[in-house]
Amino acid sequence: MDNTNATNSSSAVPRRIANIIINALKGGVVPRVGLEYVTVGRTQEINAILRDIAIIEDGGATFRFVVGKYGSGKSFLLQTIRNYAAEKGFAVADADLSPERRFAGTKGQGLATYKELIRNLSTKSKPDGGALPLVLEKWISGVLTSVRGEYPEGHPEFDIAAEKRIFAVTNSLEGMVNGFEFAKAVNCYYKAYRTGDDTLKSNVLKWFRGEYPSKLEAKKDLDINLIVTDETWYDFLKIFASFMVSAGYKGIIVFVDELVNIFKIPHSVTRQNNYEKILTMYNDVLQGKASHIGFLMGATPQCVEDRYRGIYSYDALRSRLKDGHFSSDGLKDLSAPIIRLNMLTSEEMYVLLEKLRDMHAGLFGYGNTLTHEDLMYFLNAEYNRVGADTHITPREIIRDFIELINIIHQNPGLDVAGLLGSNSFALSKNSLTESEQHSDFVGFDI
Repeated sequence: MDNTNATNSSSAVPRRIANIIINALKGGVVPRVGLEYVTVGRTQEINAILRDIAIIEDGGATFRFVVGKYGSGKSFLLQTIRNYAAEKGFAVADADLSPERRFAGTKGQGLATYKELIRNLSTKSKPDGGALPLVLEKWISGVLTSVRGEYPEGHPEFDIAAEKRIFAVTNSLEGMVNGFEFAKAVNCYYKAYRTGDDTLKSNVLKWFRGEYPSKLEAKKDLDINLIVTDETWYDFLKIFASFMVSAGYKGIIVFVDELVNIFKIPHSVTRQNNYEKILTMYNDVLQGKASHIGFLMGATPQCVEDRYRGIYSYDALRSRLKDGHFSSDGLKDLSAPIIRLNMLTSEEMYVLLEKLRDMHAGLFGYGNTLTHEDLMYFLNAEYNRVGADTHITPREIIRDFIELINIIHQNPGLDVAGLLGSNSFALSKNSLTESEQHSDFVGFDI
């Protein structure tokens, strides 16, 4: 095939990243990397969250729900913000809720969520999780570097000056709930680092990760008479946020997706306990009791608005989260605690398809074979399926499109009209407006 038509945008995407993106989107999941190459739309929503990030950097705290239908792009948006925040110097932690991971439970489900968050703790230099040891050692290294500006290493005053700086940080943590024990653990890690005691370092990390099953074992190994539990895990996140700033980060942002798993809990008392935990965190953040921390939670409209099982079934949350009298489909307050995602417009979907077309061509090394008319033909087909006006989602359109370009690439004799016709798509050439068919669409990229 002629390779001269490959676009600059496709060649700008590294092949490894392009392969991850194409495979992930074809499988209906959000890729962990390369989202900046395919992000379109969501200008207002992203700007609202970026303002939250600025507040967190300044020492504040924020709490948001990102609400959208399955396949509407909420997980994509959360992942995009996660990558952006890590790039800008924040620590980020993410977890998907499940039957085993909740905010509260009788079998350690809240602690399981904390463990997942700490396991997935990431930074710019450690983007795939497991960043806790790096954070601790970066902090210690920073302390030692600042002391070297006063005394050469080996000087009698060196260790004394270093310990003074260590204690200055740990003393600032002791005033927080459970901060005294956290500070002791930090001191233990510093001593283990300076003496090369790998066993002690491992035990401290185990304690930070919430992996000690009993206080007795923690007391024996670390002389700390406290462990992370279902009741205390949120307090530890707040302490971590303050510690992250001491370690040179701008704060911590916590991403929790799949809140629908709370909605699915069959027992009403257990559901209410989980909603009560959300209320505790929400109140804490908005009342200024937390700093340098933000929460972004992904949910479906039903799991928020259902009055029998959803978040709105808990009156204290409903009264705080429901829209005011002046919000409507056309007018929404983007500073409200709930950000509702509308479906991408046809213009935005067109831009996304262009990006995917070019990326696919660059990945497999061929010239673009799909024209503007082909993309419009495909979008017409998708938007004019029976029930598409209420049920079609970006996820479905993307999966269909990647399947289409795969088949056309693998079968050079096929064209879009022939393939769509063979699958009996109902088409309407007037489904998109005249301006949509001929305009130069503009998307938004981070």
